[in-house]
Parts: sequence; structure tokens; C-alpha cells
Amino acid sequence: MAAKLAEIETELAKTLAGGGPKYVERHHARGKLTPRERIELLVDPDTAFLELCPLAAYGTDFQVGASLVTGIGVVEGVECVLLANDPTVKGGTSNPWTLKKILRTHQIALENRMPLICLVESGGADLPTQKEIFIPG
Repeated sequence: MAAKLAEIETELAKTLAGGGPKYVERHHARGKLTPRERIELLVDPDTAFLELCPLAAYGTDFQVGASLVTGIGVVEGVECVLLANDPTVKGGTSNPWTLKKILRTHQIALENRMPLICLVESGGADLPTQKEIFIPG
């Protein structure tokens, strides 16, 4: 059990690291913020951000987190569902797990009657897997 928890902690750390130090530094050098930095600036001060599905794509060939940060935060006093592409992970391109995570995020917003705020910075579809994205999406 402890080994499995350690594995999950390792995967969560990968999610928080985005595409890794090299790509985060490149992004910052361009004067851009990472998705978590953008979300932190968007949500009201001293309020929590509840990240949803941080382990999406776990156990697959795709990066954990599905190149997307999603969650619930308070913006101008209103609880909102937030979605932000992570351009440090393959340019923010969408893979099948990104689509699943987006659809789940939309479902949560719809079922809970919450506004949905999308912070999009994406290279579009991940070309090798585009056939798995456009047909269901």
C-alpha cells in the first residue's frame, strides 16, 4: 500500500511540474505564465482551488494530467469551474485523455450549474492521435 501511495505521489509531482523545468523556463522566457500561475491570479485571493482529475491519463502512454489543469475556484465571489491548457506539455496539444478530461469538466459545470472559464493556449490536436479526438468530440 505504501509503495502504491508513493507511486501516486510521484505521478502527482509530474502533473505539477507540467512539461518539466526546460519547457517551463522556456515558457517564462517568453513572458508567459503556466496554467497554474494563471489560475492562481484568476481566483480570488485567500480562496482554495480544488484541482479535478490531476491523474488523468495515468497508466497510459500520455503524460499524467492530460496536458490540462482543471478544477473549481472562486472568481469574483462565484464558484466556477476552471480549465487551462498546459502549453509546456507538447505545446498544450490535445490527446484522447485531454478530450475526456474536458468533457468531464464540462459535465461537472453543467450538472452543478457553475460558470465554466477556459484559459486556452493550445497547439490544437496531437496529430498522431487526432482520429481519436475528433470523432468522439
